[in-house]
Amino acid sequence: MTLRNLYLGACSSLIALIFLCLAWELRLAPIQSGGSWLALKCLPLLAPLFGILRGRRYTYQWASMLILLYFAEGVVRATSETGVSSALAAGEIILSLIFFASAIGYVRRSRSPR
Repeated sequence: MTLRNLYLGACSSLIALIFLCLAWELRLAPIQSGGSWLALKCLPLLAPLFGILRGRRYTYQWASMLILLYFAEGVVRATSETGVSSALAAGEIILSLIFFASAIGYVRRSRSPR
């Protein structure tokens, strides 16, 4: 994959994951009707957003570790919940894996030759 494709994969999966978290907890399958405070779980994803969009290598490095928390949450909720929440958790798993793979690929490809 080219550096541009890895960049686009990381950007689009991060933005999609932010929207998925918000939609999940506010509209699609909130824990409490009318939305829940769990929607605030998308706030940590906003921290690396501008660095990812600007292509900063260091941001890709630490964001690849942050995204593993969302992967873990997706695995737990996919196995413990049913219905729409289980499907949304599967989406969270897929998006976090796409971001992780794209971020690691981007870091490796953008490394300066020694």
